[in-house]
Amino acid sequence: MFRSGLAALLLLSAAAVPAAPAGPSRLLEGSDLFSLEAAADPQISPNGQMIAYVRRSGDVMIDRMRSTIWLIDVKTGRQVPLVAGTGSHSSPRWSPDGTRIAYISSAEGSAQLFVRWIGSDTTARITGLPNTPSAISWSPDGTRIGYVMTVPDEGAKLGTAPAKPEGAKWAPPLEVITAVTYRADSEGYLKPGFDHVFVVPADGGAPRQLTFGSYNDSGPLSWSHDGRALIFSASRAADWERNPANDDIYAVDAGGGALTQLTTRMGPDEAPAVSPDGKRIAFVGYDDKYMGYQNAVLSVMDIDGRNPRPITASFDRSLQSPVWSHDGKSIYVQYDDHGATRVARVTLDGRIATVAEGLVQSELDRPYTGGDFSVSDTGAVAFTSGTALRPADISLTTAGAARRLTRLNEDLLSAKALGNVYKLPVSAPDKRAIDAWMITPPDMDPAKKYPLILEIHGGPFAAYGPSFSTDDQLYAAAGYIVLYANPRGSTSYGDAFANLIHHAYPGQDYDDLMAAVDAAIADGHVDPANLFVTGGSGGGLLTAWIVGKTDRFRAAATQKPVINWTSEALTMDMTPFTSKYWFAKFPWEDPQGYWARSPLSLVGNVKTPTLVVVGSEDYRTPDSEAEQYYAALQLRGVPTALVKVPEASHHWLAGRPSQSAAKTSAIIAWFDRYRAQKQ
Repeated sequence: MFRSGLAALLLLSAAAVPAAPAGPSRLLEGSDLFSLEAAADPQISPNGQMIAYVRRSGDVMIDRMRSTIWLIDVKTGRQVPLVAGTGSHSSPRWSPDGTRIAYISSAEGSAQLFVRWIGSDTTARITGLPNTPSAISWSPDGTRIGYVMTVPDEGAKLGTAPAKPEGAKWAPPLEVITAVTYRADSEGYLKPGFDHVFVVPADGGAPRQLTFGSYNDSGPLSWSHDGRALIFSASRAADWERNPANDDIYAVDAGGGALTQLTTRMGPDEAPAVSPDGKRIAFVGYDDKYMGYQNAVLSVMDIDGRNPRPITASFDRSLQSPVWSHDGKSIYVQYDDHGATRVARVTLDGRIATVAEGLVQSELDRPYTGGDFSVSDTGAVAFTSGTALRPADISLTTAGAARRLTRLNEDLLSAKALGNVYKLPVSAPDKRAIDAWMITPPDMDPAKKYPLILEIHGGPFAAYGPSFSTDDQLYAAAGYIVLYANPRGSTSYGDAFANLIHHAYPGQDYDDLMAAVDAAIADGHVDPANLFVTGGSGGGLLTAWIVGKTDRFRAAATQKPVINWTSEALTMDMTPFTSKYWFAKFPWEDPQGYWARSPLSLVGNVKTPTLVVVGSEDYRTPDSEAEQYYAALQLRGVPTALVKVPEASHHWLAGRPSQSAAKTSAIIAWFDRYRAQKQ
């Protein structure tokens, strides 16, 4: 008999944990998440001889991933900590002459800007700021540093409260909200204020605010060749709050603060980078056609904003993070292709050549595409590299084969039996090729059949690839084959493939996922009577959609899902977005259209035992979405339980190692409960 409620699930999870082994386990365990490390944000020195990078490491005493900064000698591979004390340390940036590194650190409490002199090994705190700086950028002569910081605002007021007697204990004052976007995932309810551009002397002194107004300015920042202006992107149109994808490029005078708008088209123009000769600006963006997805195109314009021209319009992939070559004849960019992340060099006439492959992002729980890179004056490219069996390390390429410089997890993972990851060919019902991968249990017996977990990515405009994933490896260690795929709507396959779900999500992506399950069964190692499904965000939505369409799965776990598109569109942290890009109308203009694409509309069909998981501080797919589904399943008598991850946001549902491990263990326990007995 089913015992409803979280308490029963936690009891089940506890009962499923075996007695502690006498020694370390050969299998990956939840406790191992504290020992994992990942590299991020590699910054190669101008001369190409050293790389500073951020090293993310689990800290079991504070249950968080801590960020430190390390320095690698490129010639010898030797690495030493640059900043590794108390606090969090990030954003290392070399001075133009390579003698100093600026970085952000909370070593002395609040996050501040510091500079380290490499030759003398001395450090100075440069700022005493009230809020955290970001997007730091050195001036060409190395005398100043630009950055972005939030400037508090008084906020709206209505009426006047009575005078408070001295010593009285009253309720907090009213909060008056007038902003369109008034809360943000990972930040919570936003305090009144706006992000603006600042500059500070690189050897310390008083910062100067350069931009003002009720707008948000954003990095990255790029200096003009003569150091007289800072180039950045911002949304400063009168209706900017209701147009979330309309950033333009601006220049602000670094001395007097005069502002010049350089682009004017409707759509996002971002990541400006000034050429070495100071004559041009490279940037990425597109003319907004209000599609669910559009490729970001690399463009170049004159330094004054004249003669903008796209140089990769015919390249059917989205480009990001432009960096000029030292000779100014080409631009380095990052892009995803078929679930893999690469760095390419683009000439000014649009020719594209890949210079680095195998980039991976530094987050550990799921195998999303991504990564970071930087380029030296010599053309050497430092980047985050990894495989399906190893998280992000630092690699270097100099117009040849890449050389891996770090092995952050070798001691831990070389002693673990991990699930093998291999590609699975899938053909959709309409004959489109769908990329998919399978992870087999460690020490799999090829003569046996195993239960399968279909694990679905979010986005939905995102992509998985053959990268390391703690969630999937833990599922495999528990005896499951794991299947993940890039159904239509996934990025890295071109604009048309992504927009097959434009105003039609969920839809035929369901058919692609079912085709992937059929292909996995046909592969010969899956028990078709033991199928399970889970996914997060957009994958959580598809999980709930799937169990409303079919009973072939024995159990499901929908994580941070969208359940009701009307409530989602009006309670998420980016309310202007959904109705503008994923639907043709507002919810009150087309209630039936929103309902037809909501998993809640199918809940009357659901018989599959379904676990519901969400962070208590999720503002992207608010916990009210998950709670609606849980309540509906309970009212229908469908076996269910609600797992809320305390203090967790949407993006950081697996941000703390203990919660990441516990969440995965709860899902495994739920699936084990409904797993058919072995034949």
